[in-house]
Amino acid sequence: MSEEVTYADLKFQDSTRIENIQEFDQVGVKAPPSPSNVWHPRTLAVTLLCLLLLIGMGVLGTIYYLTSKIQMEKLKELQNFNDELQRNVSLQLTNNADSFKKIGNLSVTLKEMATKLCFELYRKKPEHKCKPCPKEWMWHENSCYVVLRKYENWQESVTTCSTYNASLVKIKNKSILKFIRSQELYDCWLGLSPGKDDMYYKKLDETIFSSDWFTKNTSALSGGMYCGYIRYTDLYFSLCTQKKYTMCEKLADPVKIESSLMNEEPDG
Repeated sequence: MSEEVTYADLKFQDSTRIENIQEFDQVGVKAPPSPSNVWHPRTLAVTLLCLLLLIGMGVLGTIYYLTSKIQMEKLKELQNFNDELQRNVSLQLTNNADSFKKIGNLSVTLKEMATKLCFELYRKKPEHKCKPCPKEWMWHENSCYVVLRKYENWQESVTTCSTYNASLVKIKNKSILKFIRSQELYDCWLGLSPGKDDMYYKKLDETIFSSDWFTKNTSALSGGMYCGYIRYTDLYFSLCTQKKYTMCEKLADPVKIESSLMNEEPDG
């Protein structure tokens, strides 16, 4: 019984093989199995993802472009504002410079007017409060003068004037010459440099532009030196060791405007 089954199986296998051979002969190559439908959803998902990425990049690019454009416009507005501000500052500085110049000119004019007014008040009242010189000193132009009624030699006179922050009188122009002559001074040392020549006298107006006016600080004089002094309208020379009066001069203080506008005692 077992032998019959075996034979039948073999016969069936042979017939199957023959059919396969015949099929191979008819077709040639056996067709591969059809692909699975599982890949279609994945492909669609990848395609959608790429599309979304492209859309996102486009949106980001548009946002970046619009933002950059807005920022450039703001930057341009700021630059224009800065340029306008600089022009306004430059114009303001120019106006301020002009204003300062006008104020300076006005200040100079006020000082000149105050000085003239104070001098007129000084002529009426020599010790008026606006006078830019110390008490008992005389005022002429930009200088103050005083005559010290004590006898001193020339070197002592120089020292005495220096204690007042002043110097011996120097006649450097016609206005000072006229003022000194009006004082009718008698035997007052002048700020001439000591010399070895003994001249009896000469007219004072001959020394106005002389370079002999004393400019150096002489601490000690050798014997036989001659110094100049004034007697009325003439210039005399004598030994520097002799005794004469002392006349000092120094620079006047600026005239204060408020002092010029106020009298110590109201007039009438």
